This record gives sequence, structure tokens and C-alpha cells, in this order.
Amino acid sequence: MNTIDRHTHQPSQCDSRRRFLTAAGFSLLLGGCAGPGALLGGASRETGYVEVDGGRLYYEAAGSGDPVILLHAFTLDTRMWAPQFEALAGRYRLIAYDARGFGRSSLPAEGVPYSHVEDLRALLAQLGVDRPHLVGASMGGRLALDYAVSYPGQWQSLALADAVLGGWEWSKELLNSYAPVIAAGQRKDVAAAKAAWLAHPVFAIARGNDAVYARLRRMVADYSGWHFIHQDPARTLDPPVVKRLAQLRGPVLALVGEYDMPDFHLMADALVREAGAEKRVVPGAGHLASLEMPAAFNEQLLAFLQRAG
Repeated sequence: MNTIDRHTHQPSQCDSRRRFLTAAGFSLLLGGCAGPGALLGGASRETGYVEVDGGRLYYEAAGSGDPVILLHAFTLDTRMWAPQFEALAGRYRLIAYDARGFGRSSLPAEGVPYSHVEDLRALLAQLGVDRPHLVGASMGGRLALDYAVSYPGQWQSLALADAVLGGWEWSKELLNSYAPVIAAGQRKDVAAAKAAWLAHPVFAIARGNDAVYARLRRMVADYSGWHFIHQDPARTLDPPVVKRLAQLRGPVLALVGEYDMPDFHLMADALVREAGAEKRVVPGAGHLASLEMPAAFNEQLLAFLQRAG
């Protein structure tokens, strides 16, 4: 599962699940239109777009101090970071943006390769950001890691929440859990794919919290569904990050929700073993710790940023 499966034969169920995980950022990583004032409401903030190769990225920024870049999870967007903006904007320059294909950012062009890493690099250059702290959730963690190994010395720290490692060999349990999502995508039924995605085990804790689940449902409802029905031409690293963790030179925090699926705990353990990361478990949280348990998440994140800074 290091790259998107480009074979022309009829894929097996396992092949299809692996390919979806790649496109979804679970092997990359793993949205639609963010509403007005998505993060800070009436608070002072900056919003805009930056042009990247073949597209444009929407971003929101607030605060001052060391730059912290917030990288969202699959099917979500800048809105997932609202609790972090509220807690950290007084101490840091926070920048959240919608990755290509999500939120207000442009969709990929089918069959035209692009790079999430180069998109991030272009955004940093245009916003005048040097050596940021990178904070990534799930798919966003994969992007943060890919950037860190691609551009060593151009980041201060990595805070990875339930992050994906590119090239990870997923368990049968996790692969099988995507069967309903993949089946809906193969039928080009975006609504059914979204419903199956929201019913996935990674969101078990979020579904138990009405306020969190309302936020999650809104973001998934707004997401275009592009990745469910297209093969994402995003370029991936070769060799993948899972084989390059020892190259990381800087502070790394591996946050994982207490009740997240076993694969994500194992990936956090790999970060500890191979990259010397600190591992911290967020009590009571599942896959979306920053939304599900924001106070505990923010406490751990802020303490790490202060140490790393």
C-alpha cells in the first residue's frame, strides 16, 4: 500500500480497499465548503487563498508568534481546528488550510499528478512562514511527516494526532471496515459513501457526543465526495515515510485517542521506536481527539509546543 494501485485488471476487494485508503490519506495520510467565519466567528483573523501548481488553497490565520500549521483529517477542513484556534491563537501564529480537494480549496484535476507536500511548501513561501511547527490529524499527520522527511531543517516540531504513516501495512480489520465505503464509491453513490464513512468505527466516540458529531456531519456533508469516486493522482513518497522515520531530526509528539483503532496506536508506537517520539494518550478520545477531548488535547499540544519552541 505504498502507492495508488494503477493496474488495469479488475481489482479484488482487498485491492480496492487499499486503493481507497491511499486516496483517502490513510495511506497518504488518511471538506467541502467551509462556512463563513468557520474558525473564529467575530475574532480578528485573516482569510484568503494562495496559488499553487494547478490549483489554489484556502487558508485562515490568527494570532502572532511562532508559526503553527494545522493540517486537517480526511473529508474534513479548517473547521475541525476551531477549539485549537480558541486556545492557542493568543500565543502562536496559527494557520489552518484546506488541502487540495477539500473545503474551499480547488479539486484535483483527474489524472493530473500533484503533490500535497509541494502545495504545503508553496503555501508557507507565500505566507512568509519559516520553520513552522506542524500539527496534523490523521491524513494531516501523514502530510506533516511527508513534508518533514522531504524538507529536513525546514520545520521546528511535529505534533501528530492519530496520524497515518505512509506505507503502513493495514490490519485486515481496518481494511475490511472500509468495504461499505468502497462499494458505494464504486457505484458513484456519494451520499451512500458519506453515510458509510460516518458509520465507520473511527468515528465511534464522535458519534457518542452530539455536539462533536454535529460538527463532523456538517463537514462531511459539505465535502465534495471527490475522493470517493475518483482515483487521486497525488504523488506519494518513494520510499514511504514508514521506512524513513529514522531520518526525522526534531521534536515529535505522537498523540493518540485512548479508544482509537489499534492500527493508530501501533503507528504511534512506530514513531516512538523509530523517530524517538513522545507518545501521549488522550483519555476518552477516539480518532478525532482535537474535537472530542479538546481541553486534554490542547493541554498536551501546548505543553509540547512550549518545550519544542
